[in-house]
Amino acid sequence: MRECGILMPIASLPSKYGIGAFSKEAYEFVDQLKEAGQSYWQILPLGPTGYGDSPYQSFSAFAGNPYFIDLEQLKKEKLLTAKECREADFGQDETCIDYGKLYENRFALLKRAFLRWKGQTEQEGVSMERVFEEQLLPETRDYCFYAALKRHFQEKSWIQWDRDIRLRQQEAMEKYRKLLAEEIAFYEFQQLMFLTQWRKLKQYANERGIRFIGDIPIYVAFDSADSWSRPELFQFDEESRPKAVAGCPPDAFSATGQLWGNPLYDWEYHEKTGFAWWMRRMEYCFELYDVVRVDHFRGFDEYYAIPADADTAVDGTWEKGPGVALFETMKRTFGKAPIIAEDLGFLTPSVYKLLEDTGFPGMKVLQFAFSTGERSTYLPYFYEHNCVVYTGTHDNDTVQGWYETMDKEEKKFVRDYIGNVTSSPEEIAWDIIRLAVSSTADLAIVPLQDYLCIGKEGRINTPSTLGGNWIWRLKKGEFTAKIRKRCRKLNAVYGRCEDLPLKKRTD
Repeated sequence: MRECGILMPIASLPSKYGIGAFSKEAYEFVDQLKEAGQSYWQILPLGPTGYGDSPYQSFSAFAGNPYFIDLEQLKKEKLLTAKECREADFGQDETCIDYGKLYENRFALLKRAFLRWKGQTEQEGVSMERVFEEQLLPETRDYCFYAALKRHFQEKSWIQWDRDIRLRQQEAMEKYRKLLAEEIAFYEFQQLMFLTQWRKLKQYANERGIRFIGDIPIYVAFDSADSWSRPELFQFDEESRPKAVAGCPPDAFSATGQLWGNPLYDWEYHEKTGFAWWMRRMEYCFELYDVVRVDHFRGFDEYYAIPADADTAVDGTWEKGPGVALFETMKRTFGKAPIIAEDLGFLTPSVYKLLEDTGFPGMKVLQFAFSTGERSTYLPYFYEHNCVVYTGTHDNDTVQGWYETMDKEEKKFVRDYIGNVTSSPEEIAWDIIRLAVSSTADLAIVPLQDYLCIGKEGRINTPSTLGGNWIWRLKKGEFTAKIRKRCRKLNAVYGRCEDLPLKKRTD
């Protein structure tokens, strides 16, 4: 079945509270997707973010970002007042996110909402503990304990906490659970609101034929509840310090490689336990999303291990990953899992074999197709049906920005390939979109910025850089009815929505 979707982070939605949320604008965007003939809304990871604001470095694989909680819904529930929301300073620029102001002001508002909710539940004779126990996963509650501890220790990484609680000694666990009981409950309240609002939005979208594609990183962050609460899952020593960390080797783009610093899994332990933690993680993801895009798929075949004390990635080595055993366990647990494999980058024959064995669709990115001097397999005439084509991803420039920085020969190759469909440099994005939706790929995903023909100012992330990432926001009214109509027409012509390309004649 030929389908299409749009990639846009929740954070990029317009709102008057500094960042996109599960607000009326999200519901409006669902309606706009349907009107534009789309079947999918692809988003970025929903976990709580920390330093650098990257959704790929989350504090937990089992928790949601409290920034996405809609304040308007909290107002309707009498947990916040209009005056409190109006007076909070989330920044004046509605075209980008100010994470500093969000951090300073959002939690203070949520704390007020929590105290009122706590009062309401006590007045109704409802046990907060029972609510949290029934509604939240144990792993989510581990995150809430970790988050309260992190605040108690002045936001330091858990590796810098006092040794007794860093190593989760029983006496220390009991001591801090009692000491930080209300702060833990505050974080549990945030997770309850996140889940309640997300489920409502997802149900609304699904009822209108829009499904969510979620995105999960293969690795968790070192400074996370996952690595603190379950050190046995990782390649840690007896003091819970990493023996080796993740990254990628030197290549043409970096002479010293990339040192990511994520903890590496102890795959032998995972296999002995029947990949129990991974099944829990995927179960959580399948509840949140309709389809899951697994980032860095090649790491399941082989992963690059760098000594933990290394300054660069030069001295790393390739080690064997879990391979197909993990996905066979997943198939036995969930049946045919709705997964997209992020198989970008340099791939070995064994990675191709793993992709073939799992049957998961891989990714084709058109921005990688037009390098001169080679015949790239990202060119559409190489595609099989079982793949997902993208004009670009969150890590790419927008198509407009990408084209503007190409050299003369590459631009000529693009124009020759597309046949000058619009013959307008300002509309090159629509030409590349046409390549995507006209291809044989079962699914075509296009970042919203490309439909809007936005230049480099619309880029979401530039890998290996700090600052200026994850901040782009859609302006209210920017995704116009005219653009949505053009989207739908293009999708109809290439069989990706139910409309027929030609109306039946009645004369």
